[in-house]
Formats: sequence, C-alpha cells, structure tokens
Amino acid sequence: MDYQKHMELTPIKRFLGLTKHPYFGFVVIGLFLALGQVLGQFGVIGTSLVRSFGYTSIYMIVGLGFALLLGYAGLASLGTAGFVGLGTYIMGYLAKTHDLPLILVMMVGIIIAILVGLIVGFISLRIEGMYLAIVTLGLSEIFNEVFKNAYNITNGTNGLSIFGVGASREIAYYTAIGLLILMMIVTFNVMKSPTGRAMLAMKNSDSAAQAMGVSILKYRLLAFIFATVYAVIAGVLYINYAKFTIPTTWSLAYSLNILAAVIVGGSSTIFGIFLGTFLIFGLNLGILQQFEFFATNGAYSVIFNGALIIIVIMFYPGGLSKLVLTLSHKIKKAFKKYKEKWLAYKYGED
Repeated sequence: MDYQKHMELTPIKRFLGLTKHPYFGFVVIGLFLALGQVLGQFGVIGTSLVRSFGYTSIYMIVGLGFALLLGYAGLASLGTAGFVGLGTYIMGYLAKTHDLPLILVMMVGIIIAILVGLIVGFISLRIEGMYLAIVTLGLSEIFNEVFKNAYNITNGTNGLSIFGVGASREIAYYTAIGLLILMMIVTFNVMKSPTGRAMLAMKNSDSAAQAMGVSILKYRLLAFIFATVYAVIAGVLYINYAKFTIPTTWSLAYSLNILAAVIVGGSSTIFGIFLGTFLIFGLNLGILQQFEFFATNGAYSVIFNGALIIIVIMFYPGGLSKLVLTLSHKIKKAFKKYKEKWLAYKYGED
C-alpha cells in the first residue's frame, strides 16, 4: 500500500489495521496493567489492587522466561524463586551501598544471570526430567540459605529495605510495564525464530533434533540463560517497586506458583502467560485477599490454585488461552455468518 492510499484510509480503518500487528496485543496488555495505577491515583480502586497489578506485570516477566524453558525447550525447573530472589538482592545491595542507577544494576544482574544460566545449563546436559527439577530446587535452596545468612549483604532474615532509594513506586510501576512490553516483544521474536523452532524440536525429541542438526548443548544453555535473565530482571524490578525483600518470599511456593501460571494459561502464547499470571497472582493478591476468609486463611488460596491446575490439566491441557482463542474464533465465525444473512436479507438475496 503506497503513502497516498494509506492517507485515504479512515481513522477507524487505520486503527483496525494496527490491531493486526503482532505487537498490538502486547501494548494492550501493558495499557491494561497501567490502567491499575491510573485508577488508583484517582481513588477508583484500592492500594492493594493497584499493587496486585504491579506485581502481576513483574511476575509475568518471570513467566515469559519460564515458558521458553518449559514450554519450548521442555526443561523442568523448580529454581525460579532463587533466581528472582537473586535479582532482588543484587538490586538492593548495589542500590543501597553504591547508589547505582537501575540501568547499571540491571546490566550487572544480567551478567550474573548469564553465568548462573550457563552453570545450570551445563548441569542439564547430564540429567533430565524430575532429577533436573530437583537439582534446580537444590540450587534455589542454596541461594535462599545465602539470603538468610549473608547478613552483611542481605540483612539476613530481617529482610533488605531500600525505602528512600531509587525511583518512586509510581515510576517503578510504569518502568516495570515498559520493560514487560519489551520482554513480550523479545519473547515473541524468540518463539518465532529458528531458536524457538530448535527448542521445540529439542523438546519433542533430543535424538530427532540432533539428527536435524540442532545443537543440544547450545539450545539448553540458551534456554536456561533466558529463564535466569528474565527472572533476575524481574527480581530487580520487584525490589525497585516493593522497596523490600525477605528470604521467605523466595521459597518453593513461589516457584510452584510460576509453574502453575504457565500451566494454567498455556506456555505456547504470550497471552497464555498473561492469563495464567493474572489468574494465579493477580486474582489472589487483588481480589481473593480482599475477602477476610482468604486473607486470614492463606491455605485456601493455595487450594484454589491447585484446583485450577487440576481442572486445566484434565480438561484444557493446552491452557486456558486455547479455550479463550477457540471461543473467540467461534464468536467471530457466528458474527460473520450473521452479517452475511443480514446483507442477504437487506439486498433481497436468497
């Protein structure tokens, strides 16, 4: 389409053309999450609901990395909490003691995350499946013990606070959403690239992938590097927003919740990661915790998540995102059929 024809399009047609762009949905997700802060500033929704939107945007970044690891490369991990916790303490220590800006802390965190990803990636060459998950869990527990006992760096079990350091919560909120949109774009391009296709081949069969010339070493290392880098970035954003971190947050329960989010939403699409993260984290933090019953009985929130996982695995193994997409296609098909009948009736066609 040349420039003149483009200028002749009505604003509505231009907008409809933009909706077909693959990145449009990512911007919509970002705007939806940003809406939480805007509504909070006008007093439409409470502070706890606003924070649930903020944490959901941060946890979704973790989910994106985990989806590449599990959904594409087929590698199991229960060490997510340790990697995110590592990011929070890197940010907390460097920001508090050296007053480094967010961008420099992020760069340091990414370098450390790459090194950790390489270590875990090499380990994954020797073991697979359940044993790999147990090893990553062990690594996470090692990190957690360091968080508890390295008092000079982490302040131990008292937690590390950076109140008064760095950007305000409002700026940190929008920073997290901006980086989320960027990470969604990066993840989408990885999924559609030869790297994503090689990971899928490796997931289906290592031997078949090798026969097609896929380097198992290269793509296992890449998968873990993606997962750890995403997790550390999310950890940096978490403490930048929350201004506080404590070792108990980064336990096995957190890793399982990330796993649940990816399973419930579906790991094959960005929308699935958003849906799963919103249901597991956003719904719990923003809505269920508003009820006294769930606020005082935290175990029932865990039961809710567990029941949701069971239902999805039994009836929608591809994740709820596939159900939503199927329903949307049926609605579009029904609308198109109705439109054709209406036009036939209007113009007197059979």
